[in-house]
Amino acid sequence: MPKMKTHRGAAKRFRKTANGKFKRAHAFKRHILTKKNSKRKRQLRRGTYVNVTELKIVRKLMPYV
Repeated sequence: MPKMKTHRGAAKRFRKTANGKFKRAHAFKRHILTKKNSKRKRQLRRGTYVNVTELKIVRKLMPYV
């Protein structure tokens, strides 16, 4: 059985924490920023964690992390 490959797109987007959670960045911060207020843009700067419903998918994409 050959080794599984890491999904390179996922590897660039997610980082694993010591607790086994995956950190990710927020979406909607690239363009069309004039209509978004300052509070919303400031909160989008901070990272967050992958939801438990998608955790299984992310683990499958990154088997050796």
